[in-house]
Amino acid sequence: MLQDLVVSVDGFRIERARYSAAFWSQYAEALRRARLEPSAVAEYRDSKIRDLVEGAVAGTIYYKELFKKLGLKAADIRNANDLSVLPILSKEFVRGNPDLFVSALIDKKDTVTCSTSGTTGSGLVFPATKAAVREQWAIWWRFRNLHGIRYGTWCGYFGGRLIVPATEKSAPFWRVNRPGRQVIFSSYHLSESTVDAYVDEIERREIPWLHGYPSSLALLAAMVLDRGRRVTTVSHVSIGSENLNEHQSSMIEQAFGVRPIQHYGMAEGVANFSECANGHLHLDEDYAFAEFIPQVDGDGFRIIGTNFSNPAFPLLRYDVGDIAIAPIEIECSGSRMLRVVSKIDGRADDYLVAKDGTRIGRLGPIFKDMTSIRESQFTQTTVGQALLRVVKRAGYSAADERKLNELLFERLGGGVDVAIEYVSEIQKTKSGKLRLVVNRIAE
Repeated sequence: MLQDLVVSVDGFRIERARYSAAFWSQYAEALRRARLEPSAVAEYRDSKIRDLVEGAVAGTIYYKELFKKLGLKAADIRNANDLSVLPILSKEFVRGNPDLFVSALIDKKDTVTCSTSGTTGSGLVFPATKAAVREQWAIWWRFRNLHGIRYGTWCGYFGGRLIVPATEKSAPFWRVNRPGRQVIFSSYHLSESTVDAYVDEIERREIPWLHGYPSSLALLAAMVLDRGRRVTTVSHVSIGSENLNEHQSSMIEQAFGVRPIQHYGMAEGVANFSECANGHLHLDEDYAFAEFIPQVDGDGFRIIGTNFSNPAFPLLRYDVGDIAIAPIEIECSGSRMLRVVSKIDGRADDYLVAKDGTRIGRLGPIFKDMTSIRESQFTQTTVGQALLRVVKRAGYSAADERKLNELLFERLGGGVDVAIEYVSEIQKTKSGKLRLVVNRIAE
């Protein structure tokens, strides 16, 4: 197929750029750091922070002016703890003033252009050094390798790429990237009438590894279960780019027979968490530095990150916008990285505003045991009121609706009146992601 050839040509270009000899050298170094004692990891981290701060103050408008205003010199920041004297950066400020953070010290020929997807509007476009991009992929492949996913393993990818024309009505709803050993499936064409074609293709090719957005993979899993099918060719499922909730994890495991593993990261590279073999979500301390700041309203901790791997666009104490639950330090045989979170539990703006002005977050657990629900999303435009759109699975009954209302009241306590609307599908963002809460008040 001509379109497969076009995808493969692009895949060949990406493979050459991403997995050069320099990449494999950085990957070997990332594997070596994974064996270091925590004290050695901290020493490495602090040396990277010192280098980043020195370059940021010398090469960017924002940090040059900030340090002058605060009466600081770059040499005053010697370790991760010293960063606390700097203000927290908001996404909105950086997105609105990206030129202030571009380093004049980095040759543009040594950078590539990166971007974030953005959930409520345009994302952030910024430069990253080629070494920073390789470093990010080295960390991600270190995580995959730990779980037995080797480079070159065929992958069925379910992400946000519009890989098939929107007008296409018949299979194939996928394209093949042979150099990258990927079958890229269109999440936009997945439906009750097409799901059998997807599953048949996965089984025909005996694809051993599925990777993608948890919302896309959970939707596929729910449809597989509704049709009484099971996929037995898959040995690994990994997710990224969205938070994985227990409801999605359960459906994925039932449909594919394996528990999904997760890493958490973002294009800006200010924090990265990798799940270890014991199921703990460890902060990759040798890639970026993260602080956990308790939320003023509600439980959980804001993730504040510093991207010491990308000197072209330094971000110190950048508010990621996501919430971590129960950050702790443990000794775990699955990783030398000590700091662990139990989960990443949604975005800071994933909340509803109650009648008294209280912000109520952590809404994902409502659906933990609601196996008869395929997808769900809250929308709020008025304080104290919200609309919950629900996509039902086969067998959803009046008893399920009563249970859902009970769980809503248990979590919201009558502070938010929720109207339930049953729909056949829920609109995704432009990047193909599914938001649990669309809070028009917050936006």
